[in-house]
Amino acid sequence: MRVKRFHEAKPYDAPNHRGVVGLRLQGFEPGGPTNQWVGLSQFLPGGGAGPDSTPFEKVYVVLAGEMTIMVDGKETVLGPYDSCTIAPNEIREIVNRRNDVCTMLVVIPYPPGVTS
Repeated sequence: MRVKRFHEAKPYDAPNHRGVVGLRLQGFEPGGPTNQWVGLSQFLPGGGAGPDSTPFEKVYVVLAGEMTIMVDGKETVLGPYDSCTIAPNEIREIVNRRNDVCTMLVVIPYPPGVTS
């Protein structure tokens, strides 16, 4: 078992994101997970990401606040403990339309050829 304490999480910059602080909870480190990495994203009001896509799927879990996710012209609002899977190459845009911070857990597989 590998334990990583919250105070040890390092910030990271995600491409095409705005008004967000991302912390890497697990992944991209010796002894970490070998299949995926886990981030904690804190989106300020008006913060978001996209529109864009990735060649691999990702899972979003909202822990606090709300996040609006747009896919194929359809908007879906996720609240606390709601989750969704974004399919590979699916174009999505996300935005925090509320006046409080949205905290979201993100699980993404490593890109091909990358391991911990």
